[in-house]
Amino acid sequence: MSGICARRSTSPSAVLPSRPSVSSATGWTPMAADRNRSRVRLTSVRARTTMAATLVVGVALLVTAVSLVVFLRRSLVERVDDIAMVRAHDVATLARQGTLPAELAVEGNDDGSITQVVDGTRRVVAATAGLRRDQSLARFHPSGPGSEVRTVDGLPFGEGGSYRVMAVRSATPDGPVTVYVAASLSPVDDAVDVLQGALATGAPLLLALVAFTTWTVAGRTLRPVDAIRAEVADISERSLGRHVSVPPTDDEISRLADTMNMMLDRLDAAAERQRRFVADASHELQTPLAAARTDLEVALAHPDSTSWNDIAADLLTANRRMERLVRDLLFLARADVGAPRPAARPVDLDDIVLSEAARIRGGGALRVDTGAVSAAAVDGRPDDLTRAVRNVFDNAEQYASSLVSVELSSDDRRITLVVHDDGPGIPPEDRERIFARFTRLDDDRSRRTGGTGLGLAIAREIIEAHQGSIVVEDTPSGARFVIRLPTR
Repeated sequence: MSGICARRSTSPSAVLPSRPSVSSATGWTPMAADRNRSRVRLTSVRARTTMAATLVVGVALLVTAVSLVVFLRRSLVERVDDIAMVRAHDVATLARQGTLPAELAVEGNDDGSITQVVDGTRRVVAATAGLRRDQSLARFHPSGPGSEVRTVDGLPFGEGGSYRVMAVRSATPDGPVTVYVAASLSPVDDAVDVLQGALATGAPLLLALVAFTTWTVAGRTLRPVDAIRAEVADISERSLGRHVSVPPTDDEISRLADTMNMMLDRLDAAAERQRRFVADASHELQTPLAAARTDLEVALAHPDSTSWNDIAADLLTANRRMERLVRDLLFLARADVGAPRPAARPVDLDDIVLSEAARIRGGGALRVDTGAVSAAAVDGRPDDLTRAVRNVFDNAEQYASSLVSVELSSDDRRITLVVHDDGPGIPPEDRERIFARFTRLDDDRSRRTGGTGLGLAIAREIIEAHQGSIVVEDTPSGARFVIRLPTR
């Protein structure tokens, strides 16, 4: 067979034709696979984190850059206005004193500002040396005693561009005049252009650095997560006992690995319980079926010497055992999946206890002491509570030598039911194990009396569903089962 498999795997006629068929059936192409891989990368946490960080930093950089440019321009323009204001007031002072020269000196005008004084008839009475005197710098004038500043384009001098023109009114011995001081905005524009160029170059580099750093850090941070994912994906149903590697970082990823390992432990325990449950249930069902089949085969082989009444009785006993086992298995299956149960209602637990005690007493083999049973009411499901009490009583009946003592009491907080038999007792190391499914401390005796090892497990399931508890307590002799339930 291995030779056949080897030949199939290396034969061109067997391998090559299969590729077109798979591609034609599924529509798969290498290009489609590349697109899928690209889509997965773009939708990964690493890619989304990088894009989000880059977008946030980009928006922050844009807002910062715009704010910085606006702030710088405004500051520089305000500085130009302040210088023009000082120059205008100085010239206005000269005009008020009547000492205004026809040509204003250019010394001290390191800022390159130009001054012009115009009277009420728009005649230029004074101007910076070298400036044309046949045309006014500006046509606006302050509406009040204060000053007014405007940005003006296309002044009749210089190389053009924008200017800040400050206008100040002043009184002179010859009448009111308007002092105009024009300062070029070219230095402001040059400074803003330099800043914008620096931002246009540095911002993309900074964004690229942020994207690269985020991509690298996110990749290194998420690498353990990807390793955990790969390990979990490699763990099959038969290898749930494996654990994923826990990074020694003591962070969210290490806690995720710990949680994964705890989940795997729970899954492994659940799978093991399921396998044991199926195996035990199969064995328990197989035993009565095999016994019934043996009885029938022997009876058919020797029909003359067979007592068919005895065969019918044995088959009926086996049938009842299987019926009880199937009923218990169905109950546990419904409990495991959380099937809805009837609503709780008031239940007189003492009536259930006395009824079950009478049932055991009717067998005639044991004495049942119910002298310590008092009235006790609880909210619950009558059928389930009856089943739990019956299972505990059946256990006591199986192992008691001659006496089963029953106590039932209640107080403001809880109801306590005690079932005590005078049998061999239960070793301390087994007092918790007996509540596990299919657990029997004496397999031969349990099978002979019809036990399946599910009675106490079902009793605990019912009691805990009623917010109660069932335990085995210490006693000098026999076994003492104590059930506690909340009162109504």
